[in-house]
Amino acid sequence: MINNSNFIDKLRSSGLRPTKQRIKICKVLFERNGTFHFTINDLAKTIEEKLNEKISLATVYNTVHAFKKKGYLKEISINSDKSYFDTNTSVHHHFFDEDTNELIDCSEDDIDSVNIKNNITGKKINSVEVLVKVASDYQNQK
Repeated sequence: MINNSNFIDKLRSSGLRPTKQRIKICKVLFERNGTFHFTINDLAKTIEEKLNEKISLATVYNTVHAFKKKGYLKEISINSDKSYFDTNTSVHHHFFDEDTNELIDCSEDDIDSVNIKNNITGKKINSVEVLVKVASDYQNQK
């Protein structure tokens, strides 16, 4: 279990005042054993269900984006209007299940190294992260 002072430090280093609501957001995000993938709406719903606390969507949004800016969370854009956030900020790949809207980490063994043959002039590649979208194969289920 993570101590509240760690959450307070994380909030302050992200430029946020450590309110009771933001500390509760930290608990849901960072007091866990595994990786957590979520949308802003998912997180607000999880907080409400697990902590029996309704926190405004604006507070959740602002807190998540401050954490992302500081590097505590990673954003994965699925399409132009849907983003997930990931508590695992290391470089890694994902599957996105279009049937369940679930984002799933890929192991290193799931994807061979990606070979980039061309780059944008004047830019260097910082990282390569693959998003593989999957869905049920309805034709084979008949």
